Amino acid sequence: MGMTIRMAAEPQPASAAPLPAAGLYRLMAWLSPSFPVGSFAYSSGLEWAVEAGDVRDAASLRGWLAVMVAEGGLFCDAALFVHAHGAVVRDDAAHVAETAELALALAPSRERFLETVTQGKAFVMAVRSAWPCAALDRLPLGPDGAIAYPVAVAVAAAGHGIPLAPALHAFMHALVANLISAGVRLVPLGQTDGQRVLAALEDPIAAAAARAQATPLDAIGSAAFRADLAAMRHETQYTRLFRS
Repeated sequence: MGMTIRMAAEPQPASAAPLPAAGLYRLMAWLSPSFPVGSFAYSSGLEWAVEAGDVRDAASLRGWLAVMVAEGGLFCDAALFVHAHGAVVRDDAAHVAETAELALALAPSRERFLETVTQGKAFVMAVRSAWPCAALDRLPLGPDGAIAYPVAVAVAAAGHGIPLAPALHAFMHALVANLISAGVRLVPLGQTDGQRVLAALEDPIAAAAARAQATPLDAIGSAAFRADLAAMRHETQYTRLFRS
């Protein structure tokens, strides 16, 4: 009799893993601007970029965010999300812990570290209260309960059986939409301009999500130096509306 070899479960492609109604409901709740993680208070250095003149209109905002999506912190968050989600699906606690540790280490500045861990901790607290799951109970936390936001969301999504592809796309959309909202207030821009920027980033986000799913953990990193410098410069900016 032949022997059947079972491989470790891998995240399924969107076509093979439809999103259940309950999963859609939870993603919409967790990634809504009204979910209590305080995302509206952070600009990831965009506030300094506006003051410095790097971002001054809809076109320059689109260009700034396109780089962050393709090569910067937003791509890093997407790749970390993929690894954390896959590790929970495979029940690989060691890889969850390794991803969580790397996510904290990759923060390029004090404020970006504060941004990711403050949102991560708030997300875990809110989801545990309303949508508890075993995966969140096993979440490896750093000092003072620190957990990076993309890892927290990915673990919750996987723990609730939400497939990787829709969870990742929803997460990336939420990050970009929040930064566009900040840009609309800072430049300032009209709401329609903000929606045009969001529409223009649809294909870059899809491409980044696909690349994130093929990126090894030890290959995750940012090459958006100006955006990282903006996050550092923001720490000493004279007047500020945002926390990062």
